[in-house]
Amino acid sequence: MAAAAAQTLQLRPLGNTGLKLSSVGFGASPLGKVFGDVSEQDAIAAVREAFRRGVNFFDTSPFYGGTLSEKVLGRALKALGVPRDQYIVSTKCGRYKEGFDFCAERVTKSIDESLERLQLDYVDIFHCHDIEFGSLDQIVNETLPALLKLKQAGKIRFIGITGLPLGIFTYVLDRVPPGTVDVILSYCHYSINDSTLEDLLPYLKSKGVGVISASPLSMGLLTEAGGPEWHPASSELKAACRAAVDHCKERGKNISKLALQYSLTNTDISTILVGMKSVKEVEENIAAALELATVGMDEEALSEITEILKPVKNQTWPSGIQQR
Repeated sequence: MAAAAAQTLQLRPLGNTGLKLSSVGFGASPLGKVFGDVSEQDAIAAVREAFRRGVNFFDTSPFYGGTLSEKVLGRALKALGVPRDQYIVSTKCGRYKEGFDFCAERVTKSIDESLERLQLDYVDIFHCHDIEFGSLDQIVNETLPALLKLKQAGKIRFIGITGLPLGIFTYVLDRVPPGTVDVILSYCHYSINDSTLEDLLPYLKSKGVGVISASPLSMGLLTEAGGPEWHPASSELKAACRAAVDHCKERGKNISKLALQYSLTNTDISTILVGMKSVKEVEENIAAALELATVGMDEEALSEITEILKPVKNQTWPSGIQQR
């Protein structure tokens, strides 16, 4: 028991930033009540337990819950009562409850608003949020130069870009000076049903860009509850994921645990962001990561699920206006 208690999450380097992120990151969108109600007491307890168990990376956005996620995360981090350098925070700009705005003036104002809500003097990573909904040329020529000024001012340490289509990353990175973009955040492209991010990893490594992957459960498809009603996946993909979920359930296996473990296996990805809003969820996710490190994956179950999902492997969906 003592040995198990001493186990902690693996830390992985993030590109050329010098940061080392816990292999499991805390996705704070649920703190904005994006996926159902959550009390502030539960939210603070979840952040505290995650930090205690070795999670050092917390990700949010002003878009999540119309700024609520940032406010709650800010209060939760303050309640930890630990030095600021003990945790890594990322937030985003360009996507808001009111819509998208990547202009220099808006993103410059955005960091000050976020810092106030988070009760911080700086954020470690500032992402342009879901850039496929804006003009990629504006991101290159206006947004990123504005973020570089914020970096020089010490309000942000590193710059990132996020979105669903993988082509947005190469488009931007091919058009900016080396070192402009430090990090990319991709979602739903490194999970059992879609591992297309893997093809991009050598390119990103060649650019010195750190990689964060989110939504290892494909925005709920690889859970017993299933994806939300608005999930943009095809009916074929949803049906295949449901069949995989049912297969696991019949055999007493947890598909969400397997999906998270699968996503954690590629160490070229610095961290897997998982949305969490309760101590129970934190415990389950960290237990899955530690089990992977000590016991390994249930290869038989993974093989069976992979076979079920084979007909829809790497089938993506159009970017939709969704909460994530």
